[in-house]
Amino acid sequence: MKQHQTALKIKTTGKSLHKITRQVEQAVEKSGVATGLCTIFVRHTSASLLIQENADPDVLVDLENFFAQLVPEDATRYIHSAEGMDDMPAHIRSALTHTSEHIPISGERLVLGTWQGIYLWEHRQRGNQREVIVHVSGDEH
Repeated sequence: MKQHQTALKIKTTGKSLHKITRQVEQAVEKSGVATGLCTIFVRHTSASLLIQENADPDVLVDLENFFAQLVPEDATRYIHSAEGMDDMPAHIRSALTHTSEHIPISGERLVLGTWQGIYLWEHRQRGNQREVIVHVSGDEH
């Protein structure tokens, strides 16, 4: 079994979903793994990963709007505010979503559905440099 690991540096522009499908696909291509599993992991507590609709951007807008209502940025609701009023809501949003995803590999490619894309979800207002670890394991040709 072959193992391959890559660290992706993703510059976010503030609270939004950033499509990273192509960067993850490139890491899988470089791995040389034909059949296996790709695990992606974001090394932060105020950002998360999501596999979601990649054709209609309205889906992403609706997700962002839903989470803004579900976890409002209201300083009177939270004790933790060391890094600003968006800090604790970002931690809650991260806890409600995922910090890792697992995607099968077949034929040297990610086995994503037709309408699925991989997104890094920045939960903070300001942009950040985020790191996503891509770990690929499996069999070569």
